[in-house]
Amino acid sequence: MINKILKILNAKFILQSVILGSLLFLTSCNDKEYNEVPEEKKMTVKDSISRGKYLVETIGCYDCHSPKRMTEKGPAEIAELALSGFQAGDSLPNMNTEALNDGWMLMNGQLTAFVGPWGVSYAANITSSDSGIGNWTMEKWKTAMREGKLKGDKNGRMMLPPMPWQNFAKLNDEDLESMFKYLQSTNPVENAVPTPIPPNKLDSLKTT
Repeated sequence: MINKILKILNAKFILQSVILGSLLFLTSCNDKEYNEVPEEKKMTVKDSISRGKYLVETIGCYDCHSPKRMTEKGPAEIAELALSGFQAGDSLPNMNTEALNDGWMLMNGQLTAFVGPWGVSYAANITSSDSGIGNWTMEKWKTAMREGKLKGDKNGRMMLPPMPWQNFAKLNDEDLESMFKYLQSTNPVENAVPTPIPPNKLDSLKTT
């Protein structure tokens, strides 16, 4: 009889404990403040272009792809030719072959032409002109930046130094897409950049 009474009391105690625990849990849930997680805002086209402008300006695209004039503060970009690359019709200065033989790499005063073991490479026109990247697709842009393929042609040749596509390849899709949208929004500058000069054709540029 005593065992039966003890079992009943234990059952009541367990039931009361469960009920009390549930009440305490519910009360603590109601008292606790939860901060709502803000919904992630997707960038608008305008936001994406602004992001692309920031990246293009800070990563250094203007440094090589914009013709410059020399000022008292050093080379300054020519605004109306920004991002249009080495200018068609411009000539290269004479070259000192001893510097090349000694392992130096050279560049012109506008920082748009570069000479090294690969020959001569010219900064490309990356404005929205058809002579630039105006007729490129996003897919071609990503192929060029991620794989180093000239004009985004998977079957084409590799871009020449000093184009640092290996660095751009590390950017995420959002950043690459933003850069492309910004470049497509730039003023088109008609300029057909010359084709590179291979190493075996450098004799015409040498002075010694």
